[in-house]
Amino acid sequence: MIRTVVVVGTLLLGIGAVVAQQDQVKVTQAQMKGNGKNAGALAAMVKGEKPYDQATVDAALAQFEDTVKKFPTLFPDSIKGMKPEGDYSYSPKIWEDKAGFEDHIKSFGKAVADAKGKITDLDSLKATLPVIGKQCGGCHETYRLKAT
Repeated sequence: MIRTVVVVGTLLLGIGAVVAQQDQVKVTQAQMKGNGKNAGALAAMVKGEKPYDQATVDAALAQFEDTVKKFPTLFPDSIKGMKPEGDYSYSPKIWEDKAGFEDHIKSFGKAVADAKGKITDLDSLKATLPVIGKQCGGCHETYRLKAT
Protein backbone atom coordinates (compact mmCIF):
# COMPACT_ATOMS: atom_id res chain seq x y z
CA MET A 1 0.00 0.00 0.00
CA ILE A 2 2.75 2.42 0.92
CA ARG A 3 4.58 1.59 -2.29
CA THR A 4 1.46 2.46 -4.30
CA VAL A 5 1.10 5.78 -2.51
CA VAL A 6 4.77 6.59 -3.17
CA VAL A 7 4.50 5.64 -6.86
CA VAL A 8 1.30 7.66 -7.34
CA GLY A 9 2.78 10.61 -5.50
CA THR A 10 5.92 10.50 -7.63
CA LEU A 11 3.86 10.34 -10.82
CA LEU A 12 1.77 13.31 -9.72
CA LEU A 13 4.90 15.32 -8.97
CA GLY A 14 6.28 14.48 -12.41
CA ILE A 15 3.05 15.48 -14.12
CA GLY A 16 3.00 18.69 -12.12
CA ALA A 17 6.54 19.51 -13.25
CA VAL A 18 5.66 18.95 -16.92
CA VAL A 19 2.57 21.15 -16.61
CA ALA A 20 4.64 23.87 -14.93
CA GLN A 21 7.21 23.70 -17.76
CA GLN A 22 4.48 23.98 -20.39
CA ASP A 23 3.00 26.95 -18.54
CA GLN A 24 6.43 28.62 -18.49
CA VAL A 25 6.79 28.08 -22.23
CA LYS A 26 3.41 29.77 -22.76
CA VAL A 27 4.39 32.70 -20.51
CA THR A 28 7.66 33.14 -22.41
CA GLN A 29 5.91 32.93 -25.79
CA ALA A 30 3.25 35.43 -24.73
CA GLN A 31 5.90 37.91 -23.61
CA MET A 32 7.83 37.60 -26.86
CA LYS A 33 4.65 37.84 -28.96
CA GLY A 34 3.75 41.00 -27.05
CA ASN A 35 7.13 42.45 -27.99
CA GLY A 36 6.56 41.55 -31.63
CA LYS A 37 3.10 43.08 -31.68
CA ASN A 38 4.34 46.33 -30.17
CA ALA A 39 7.42 46.49 -32.40
CA GLY A 40 5.10 45.99 -35.38
CA ALA A 41 2.89 48.87 -34.25
CA LEU A 42 5.92 51.16 -34.02
CA ALA A 43 7.26 49.98 -37.38
CA ALA A 44 3.88 50.72 -38.99
CA MET A 45 4.19 54.32 -37.80
CA VAL A 46 7.74 54.61 -39.10
CA LYS A 47 6.65 53.25 -42.51
CA GLY A 48 3.75 55.69 -42.68
CA GLU A 49 1.16 52.90 -42.55
CA LYS A 50 -0.30 54.29 -39.31
CA PRO A 51 -0.30 57.81 -37.91
CA TYR A 52 2.07 58.64 -35.07
CA ASP A 53 0.43 57.95 -31.72
CA GLN A 54 2.25 58.69 -28.46
CA ALA A 55 0.00 56.34 -26.46
CA THR A 56 1.03 53.45 -28.74
CA VAL A 57 4.70 54.39 -28.35
CA ASP A 58 4.36 54.55 -24.57
CA ALA A 59 2.55 51.19 -24.46
CA ALA A 60 5.23 49.58 -26.61
CA LEU A 61 8.04 50.92 -24.46
CA ALA A 62 6.20 49.75 -21.34
CA GLN A 63 5.93 46.26 -22.87
CA PHE A 64 9.64 46.26 -23.70
CA GLU A 65 10.48 47.47 -20.19
CA ASP A 66 8.33 44.71 -18.72
CA THR A 67 10.21 42.17 -20.82
CA VAL A 68 13.55 43.50 -19.57
CA LYS A 69 12.35 43.00 -15.98
CA LYS A 70 11.04 39.50 -16.70
CA PHE A 71 13.95 38.26 -18.83
CA PRO A 72 15.75 36.61 -15.89
CA THR A 73 12.74 34.32 -15.40
CA LEU A 74 11.64 33.78 -19.01
CA PHE A 75 14.20 31.13 -19.97
CA PRO A 76 14.77 28.89 -16.93
CA ASP A 77 16.73 25.66 -17.26
CA SER A 78 13.45 23.77 -16.90
CA ILE A 79 12.33 24.71 -20.44
CA LYS A 80 15.64 23.90 -22.12
CA GLY A 81 14.95 21.57 -25.03
CA MET A 82 11.18 22.11 -24.99
CA LYS A 83 9.59 22.86 -28.34
CA PRO A 84 7.14 25.75 -28.15
CA GLU A 85 4.26 25.91 -30.59
CA GLY A 86 4.71 28.21 -33.55
CA ASP A 87 7.28 29.14 -36.13
CA TYR A 88 10.23 29.62 -33.78
CA SER A 89 11.97 27.75 -31.01
CA TYR A 90 14.61 28.55 -28.44
CA SER A 91 18.19 27.89 -29.37
CA PRO A 92 20.20 25.79 -26.91
CA LYS A 93 22.70 28.66 -27.07
CA ILE A 94 20.52 30.48 -24.50
CA TRP A 95 21.78 28.00 -21.90
CA GLU A 96 25.16 27.20 -23.46
CA ASP A 97 26.15 30.88 -23.67
CA LYS A 98 24.42 32.35 -20.62
CA ALA A 99 26.88 35.23 -20.43
CA GLY A 100 26.31 36.22 -24.05
CA PHE A 101 22.55 35.92 -23.65
CA GLU A 102 22.67 38.09 -20.53
CA ASP A 103 24.77 40.65 -22.43
CA HIS A 104 22.05 40.83 -25.09
CA ILE A 105 19.45 41.32 -22.37
CA LYS A 106 21.48 44.18 -20.88
CA SER A 107 21.91 45.79 -24.31
CA PHE A 108 18.18 45.54 -24.98
CA GLY A 109 17.45 47.01 -21.55
CA LYS A 110 19.81 49.91 -22.18
CA ALA A 111 18.27 50.60 -25.60
CA VAL A 112 14.78 50.64 -24.08
CA ALA A 113 15.85 52.83 -21.15
CA ASP A 114 17.59 55.26 -23.52
CA ALA A 115 14.49 55.44 -25.74
CA LYS A 116 12.11 56.16 -22.88
CA GLY A 117 11.37 59.86 -22.81
CA LYS A 118 13.27 60.51 -26.04
CA ILE A 119 10.50 59.48 -28.40
CA THR A 120 8.11 62.40 -28.64
CA ASP A 121 7.29 62.53 -32.33
CA LEU A 122 7.67 60.60 -35.56
CA ASP A 123 11.20 61.87 -36.23
CA SER A 124 12.47 60.78 -32.82
CA LEU A 125 10.72 57.40 -33.27
CA LYS A 126 12.43 56.97 -36.63
CA ALA A 127 15.78 57.74 -35.02
CA THR A 128 15.31 55.49 -31.99
CA LEU A 129 13.42 52.42 -33.22
CA PRO A 130 16.34 51.03 -35.27
CA VAL A 131 18.47 50.89 -32.10
CA ILE A 132 15.83 48.84 -30.28
CA GLY A 133 15.24 46.73 -33.37
CA LYS A 134 18.94 45.99 -33.70
CA GLN A 135 18.98 44.67 -30.14
CA CYS A 136 15.95 42.45 -30.75
CA GLY A 137 17.23 41.20 -34.08
CA GLY A 138 20.73 40.54 -32.81
CA CYS A 139 19.42 38.38 -30.02
CA HIS A 140 17.05 36.54 -32.36
CA GLU A 141 19.85 35.78 -34.82
CA THR A 142 21.81 33.97 -32.15
CA TYR A 143 19.26 32.67 -29.66
CA ARG A 144 16.14 31.84 -31.71
CA LEU A 145 15.66 29.03 -34.22
CA LYS A 146 13.27 28.77 -37.11
CA ALA A 147 11.08 25.71 -36.51
CA THR A 148 11.58 22.91 -38.96
